Amino acid sequence: MTRSAERKTATITPIAPDNEISWLHWDKADQSLLDFTRKLIHFRHKHPAFCRKGWFRGHPIKGIGVEDIAWFLPDGGEMTEEHWNQHFAKTVAVFLNGRSLHQMGPKGEKIIDDSFYIIFNAHHEPLDFKLPQAHYAKDWRVEIDTVSGFVDGAVHKAEDTIQVDGLSIVVLSHTVVSR
Repeated sequence: MTRSAERKTATITPIAPDNEISWLHWDKADQSLLDFTRKLIHFRHKHPAFCRKGWFRGHPIKGIGVEDIAWFLPDGGEMTEEHWNQHFAKTVAVFLNGRSLHQMGPKGEKIIDDSFYIIFNAHHEPLDFKLPQAHYAKDWRVEIDTVSGFVDGAVHKAEDTIQVDGLSIVVLSHTVVSR
C-alpha cells in the first residue's frame, strides 16, 4: 500500500496479494482449457522454432532461398511495407523457417526444426486463406486449431485454400526433421 502525501489517499496495488484476488481454484478450472494449455506448452518445448535464442533477420537462408520469417496475406501473397501501413487488417499469416535457427546443440551440431505457417484470423467470421507457394513447402499438416484443439491434421498442398474459423489461430507444419 502506498500513500499519496498530497491527497492523503491510499492506493492498493494487487500485484500478488495472498488473498482471494490471486487464488486459483484448480478444482473449478476449465479442464479442457487446462489440457489444451499443457499440450501447447509441450508443443512449444518440442520445437526449437518457437524457442529461438536470436532475432529473426528477414534474410534469405543460404542454399534454400527462403527467408527465416515471412508474412502473408489471405490471398497467399507476401505482405509488403505498404500492407503494414494500412490501418485495418483482419487476418495475417507468418512463416517460420525451421532451417534458420542459427543455434547449436550441446555437441556443436546445427539445430534444425520443422517449418511452421501460422494463420491468425481476427475477423469474427470464417475466412479463406491460400497457403504459400511450393518454395516455402510442398505440403502443410494442420497441427493446432484453436477452435478444435490439437488435431492429427489434414495435409494440404502448397497454394491450397483452407478455411480458418473466425477469431481463431491455425498452426500448420512442414516436416523438415524426421523424428
